[in-house]
Amino acid sequence: MSAPLLSLYRKVTRWPAGHWLFSRAVCFKAPYFSTIAPRFVALEPNRCEVRIRDRRRVHNHIGTVHAIALCNLAELAAGVMTDASLPASMRWIPKGMTVEYLKKATGTLHGVATPDVPLVESASAYDLPVSVVVTDAAGDAVFRATIAMWVSPRR
Repeated sequence: MSAPLLSLYRKVTRWPAGHWLFSRAVCFKAPYFSTIAPRFVALEPNRCEVRIRDRRRVHNHIGTVHAIALCNLAELAAGVMTDASLPASMRWIPKGMTVEYLKKATGTLHGVATPDVPLVESASAYDLPVSVVVTDAAGDAVFRATIAMWVSPRR
């Protein structure tokens, strides 16, 4: 059985404008992420792809996409991937993030989140590192992050 979020994604994205609607629903649940106006491109177990457009509201003082907007993109993709991939008996919360800014981030950006280790059902809590790579329209990596997720059984 798939996670409720993954089931919702699969259902909603069959509709016209479904990706937009799913993206809006996620931002309704976690409103801060609406600041980057994300668009979910793909969601499956162990993989989430999210795009953001280069808009003035995500710019820094030099006209590139702000570092924190990139961090928001990474945390969003990692969180949704984790939520869509975990067994229903488990829960998660981010507990840390390590980032690398590789080059100026301009244009539409595409973030892909994947787990570094398998997500498993467990009677005890464990660390789950999730890698996120953000690329520009040319396919060049502009940003990399590892999100440390704390995964634990629901009590």
